[in-house]
Amino acid sequence: MWRRIWALFRKELLVLWKDPRSRAVLIGPPLVQLLVFGYAATFDIRDVRTGILDADDSPTSRAVVALFAGSPTFDPLVPLAGEAALRRAIDGREVAVAIRIQPGFEAALRAGRPAPLQLVLDGRQSNTSLGILAYAQEIVDHFNQALEQEAGFPGPPARLEIRSWFNPNLESRWFIVPGLTGLLSMVVVLVVTALSVARERELGTFEQLLVTPYRPLEILAGKALPALLIGLAEGTLIVAVAVFWFEIPLRGSLALLYLGLIIFILAIAGVGLMVSALSRTQQQAILGAFLFVVPAVILSGFATPIMNMPETIQTITLANPFRYFLVILRSVFLRDTPFELLLDQIWPMAVIALLTLTAATVMFRRRLY
Repeated sequence: MWRRIWALFRKELLVLWKDPRSRAVLIGPPLVQLLVFGYAATFDIRDVRTGILDADDSPTSRAVVALFAGSPTFDPLVPLAGEAALRRAIDGREVAVAIRIQPGFEAALRAGRPAPLQLVLDGRQSNTSLGILAYAQEIVDHFNQALEQEAGFPGPPARLEIRSWFNPNLESRWFIVPGLTGLLSMVVVLVVTALSVARERELGTFEQLLVTPYRPLEILAGKALPALLIGLAEGTLIVAVAVFWFEIPLRGSLALLYLGLIIFILAIAGVGLMVSALSRTQQQAILGAFLFVVPAVILSGFATPIMNMPETIQTITLANPFRYFLVILRSVFLRDTPFELLLDQIWPMAVIALLTLTAATVMFRRRLY
């Protein structure tokens, strides 16, 4: 039995390696996607084009403008001549935000009266505007604290100090890149397994495989093991790029990371073999893989927290293996979480792997007989 599985395993690897298109799909696109997502998919706000309407033109108002100019978030600063110029700049998307300092700003501060500072945001970019508002509020808070110290006020008796654990600099790349290990490994493994049987049918070699002494379970094992090996190699490459290129800290156990990766790959391989058992052509297999990948990513918590989803959708996510592996990835990379605390993520993924592989075996057997 094992000799037959080994022979089919070698045959699958040779087919993938000798096909130039397969080699290109397995090596090139995942690396390109990792670099693109690693640099482009970020929640950090930088280089926001900012309009400045300083109607007061006093030393104090210029000090406020200098604080914004010294921030990497607000750059470049665009002087605006008046209210009409401000409206045109926002309407035409020439600036994402405009800062308006009204006449009498400095005089109001010196007299101890409130001095409003208006921030005009482009509401068409709601998420970005919320981030810009937070950065601007932080700059204004620093300005107020400096004024209190100059006036001799000790400041409020209690002051909130924020400290971010596991990601002290709040780099969104630390949050996104570990998740790409699971995302890209899932895509590669799913495509390899989904195409395995469909390719045999299109090339006309599937009937030859049926007349061999292979049993359905052995054929499935011979198809799944290459996907496991390729997924492990792909995951290793992505982890290496994340650590050495993007400088993402890997604080946890590699053994725990690979345990989660192996179980995750088996779960995805089961899904891919189910798609392959149902597909007659490679085009159908690609479409089936695509229909699984998109919901799996959306319902995993990769971009939006699961806790923010409706309760019904949260229940559906329990059947998604990527949901559990994503927690394992971020916990191992950033938190050094021990095995016993991740057991609640490992055993559901193992159950899903067992169910998908069993379902793939049953479906494959029915398609044969």
